[in-house]
Amino acid sequence: MKAPAAHLRDGGMVPAPAMPPRDTAQHLPAAQSLTEDEIQLLAEIATGVTTDVAARRLELSARTLRRRLRAICDQLGVNTPIEAVVWAARKQLI
Repeated sequence: MKAPAAHLRDGGMVPAPAMPPRDTAQHLPAAQSLTEDEIQLLAEIATGVTTDVAARRLELSARTLRRRLRAICDQLGVNTPIEAVVWAARKQLI
C-alpha cells in the first residue's frame, strides 16, 4: 500500500496565502483629518456601549451615529467600527 500524499494527510487543506503587511503610512493623513466629534464618537464606542446608547449620549439619532461610524471607517480604511476604535487607540487619540 502506498503512503498517502502529504496534502491528503492534513485533510487536503491548503494554507491561505499570507496577507501583505498594511502600510500604516497611508493612514497617517486620516488621523490629522479626524475631527474632535469623530474622536469623541470613537471614544464613546470604545466604552463598549451599544450604538443606541452611544447615540443618546452624543445627542444623535442611532442612524446618524451609524452613518458617521461608516464614514470614519471608510476614511481610515478599516472594515468595522471596532477596527476604527483600535486604530484610534493605537494612535493614542482615545
